[in-house]
Amino acid sequence: MTRRYWETVPLGQMTKAQWEGLCDGCGKCCLLKLEDEDDGELTYTNIACRLFDDTTCRCMNYPIRRMLVQGCVVLTPDNLPETVPWMPRTCAYRLLHEGKPLADWHPLISGRAETVHEAGISMRNATVPEYEVAEEDWYDHAIDEEV
Repeated sequence: MTRRYWETVPLGQMTKAQWEGLCDGCGKCCLLKLEDEDDGELTYTNIACRLFDDTTCRCMNYPIRRMLVQGCVVLTPDNLPETVPWMPRTCAYRLLHEGKPLADWHPLISGRAETVHEAGISMRNATVPEYEVAEEDWYDHAIDEEV
């Protein structure tokens, strides 16, 4: 990949590898989010998708996740504008869409995948699987994650 490609290649023109390389591995996109019906405000929970591995912060079946999990969104340049509000403020896709730089801890900047975890940005070892929480208890798992 071209060095610092994200600074020169528009999101819609990135190769698949470049696009996938933007993911910092925080795992926050795999958290269940609650949306207030009245004002649209989002609340993050520490409840993770059933395919989320919180030791690696990766999907256990990434290639076919959309077929296995109803509502799983496959992020693309085309759906990014309507998906951005659901992405954490630290997300590279969101930052670049908003014309902002990546954080120093982002693996593309630091050169190491572990920096997202060392910076305390990721959900490593901090989630509960969705199949362990009844839907009526989801609000009990709200976390203070600014989106």
